[in-house]
Amino acid sequence: MGFTLQNAVVVIRPESLKSSFLYARSHGVNTIIIKRTLPRPKFSVSNTVVENRNKSSILPWSNTVTEKREKSSILPFPIMVNGCTGKMGRAVAEAAVSVGLELVPKSFSSSEKSGEIVQLGGMDIQLHGPSEREGVLSSVFDQHPNVIVVDYTLPSTVNENVELYCKIGVPFVMGTSGGDREAMFETVQDAKVYAVISPQMGKQVVAFLAALEIMAEEFPEAFSGYSLQVMESHQASKVDTSGTAKEVISCFRKLGVSFELDQIQKIRDPKTQLEMVGVPKEHLSGHAFHMYHLTSPDQTVSFEFQHNVCGRSIYAQGTVDAAIFLATKKYHIDAGPVQGGEADI
Repeated sequence: MGFTLQNAVVVIRPESLKSSFLYARSHGVNTIIIKRTLPRPKFSVSNTVVENRNKSSILPWSNTVTEKREKSSILPFPIMVNGCTGKMGRAVAEAAVSVGLELVPKSFSSSEKSGEIVQLGGMDIQLHGPSEREGVLSSVFDQHPNVIVVDYTLPSTVNENVELYCKIGVPFVMGTSGGDREAMFETVQDAKVYAVISPQMGKQVVAFLAALEIMAEEFPEAFSGYSLQVMESHQASKVDTSGTAKEVISCFRKLGVSFELDQIQKIRDPKTQLEMVGVPKEHLSGHAFHMYHLTSPDQTVSFEFQHNVCGRSIYAQGTVDAAIFLATKKYHIDAGPVQGGEADI
């Protein structure tokens, strides 16, 4: 099982396209776009030559680090977590330290928090506001030329952040949802910067999305005429609609279902989540529950798909794996199993 890539821009795209989640297509010299579609991977990719060999894995970073990690000679590399004061950013920082990565003691934050110092992974992390970002990132890249940046900031700032990452030339993992994704992809492609951009960082959930994409490609219009109900519940602090739900809906549309995004039932009220959705009380501040219910035109047949996540460990682990994946491709760092442990997130 493997994925090899040289001299390429790596973009994991969230929208549905034609073939496999790991189907790679060249878009010009030294630029490879890896798109989330059907899973047909083991690949050998060199410059603009693409060879699709067998059906062995779904995510390019899924083979990089395993759930059960052991000691190895992996070279630790620096990782800069922007938005580390948020719950997701904090979880990623702790997870990175737990597998032996070096946490850069600087992070992008709001102007209100600029200058503050927070404790993460046993380190003092200095926060920097918007006006300082370019200078700070340039300095970090000068001091740590093999750094990987992880972004868990805000949907309103992600496109500006991507433009800055590409201007400086630093590889990054985009964990923040929202923003103008098409503009984001174009910026990365034009700059020829390494990046991982995905609908979300939970690898198993993305695998579920890939499976739906297979069904949509192989059986188009199979659910023609069916009605669809979609419910997504997240912690009250999540301001945007679930990107995962949007991706699932795009697959159902290919299957013949008519559904508009404004029909999504978006639940953010803790009382409703507790009493009606069934979210455990201890996870009201961090969960992702999704339900998709299909009903036939005559109401005699129904299908239901559901995926519920409590906590943030699935996303934190997936994000760290994505960062290690980028490091192996960009900096040719040995990504054998690393010393592990689970962060308290």
